[in-house]
Amino acid sequence: MKPFLMYWGFIAVLGIVHLHALLMLLPWGIPIYIPCVLVIGIIYYFFKKTFIQIASLGRSFNGMLLVMQLLLLSIYAVNKPSFIYLVPFLLFVAIEIVRQNCAWKVSALLVEGKQFEEERTHFNETFRVVRGERHDFLKHVSAIHFMLENEQNGEAKAYLDDLVDGYKETNLSIKGEKGMVAGILHQMYRRAQNAGISVVYDLDLPLSTMPLSDKEIVTLIGNLLSNSIDACEEWQSEHKKEALLSLQLYKRSGLYVLICKNHSKPIPTSILDSLFETYGKTTKTGKHEGLGTKLIHDVIKEHHGFLDFVYKEEEFTVKIKIPAIR
Repeated sequence: MKPFLMYWGFIAVLGIVHLHALLMLLPWGIPIYIPCVLVIGIIYYFFKKTFIQIASLGRSFNGMLLVMQLLLLSIYAVNKPSFIYLVPFLLFVAIEIVRQNCAWKVSALLVEGKQFEEERTHFNETFRVVRGERHDFLKHVSAIHFMLENEQNGEAKAYLDDLVDGYKETNLSIKGEKGMVAGILHQMYRRAQNAGISVVYDLDLPLSTMPLSDKEIVTLIGNLLSNSIDACEEWQSEHKKEALLSLQLYKRSGLYVLICKNHSKPIPTSILDSLFETYGKTTKTGKHEGLGTKLIHDVIKEHHGFLDFVYKEEEFTVKIKIPAIR
């Protein structure tokens, strides 16, 4: 947080210098507090609306931009007030636009790289589980057969029920899905179960059939479910009750409709207003950057989809519609 505040302080000082220089071009004298008030007001607005991940750009890149910003000030020192003062001001604005765009892209790449590593781990874990279940299948059949031969019907039923529950968990995640998608579904299901959250996957057709790349499906589903689980955990810690999470997919009138519902603590209106549009907005407590919701929005926008969300009676619902066109 300290570099973030230092950055905005640095930008405020530079902004005041540039604006004061421009105001010197006017025929009447304008006191220094006018540009100070204007710049501080603008900085405060962007401070609330925009989150720039300064650290993601690295010291070298940030240092280069710092040197460029300071060199611009030399124009004021060697030139008398004239319209040439517009040049450093416009370059100052351009540098900050470049900084923000680069910070966003680098942050997104870092998150995607981290997600890829996690997805590979999830895929390997799902494959291991399926392989283990297949390896032990004949052993389970032999055990049940032995119980039935010895008329241990009650024990056989209990054993079979326990076995079916385990297979059901895996089957919910992998039926009809491609490897990476099955991996993320299975991992999220187990994570929610371990947290004591009730999970329902109500999928009329596999998520893998959506007109998105595997990477985009994993980004979309992974962030949706991860955010939902985080919200459910916070809701459970406050209410001391089991939270519910559901993921539904169906196809209607040429649209894939994806609905994710979960229990959630109250969300401030200021966050809801731009939750899936602005980087830095998050409903979670602690150190979270709100990047996941922006990635969800970007995937949907890329495929000309629609996103709507509602918070009502401690339940948060996200509804996504994606045209069935590849």
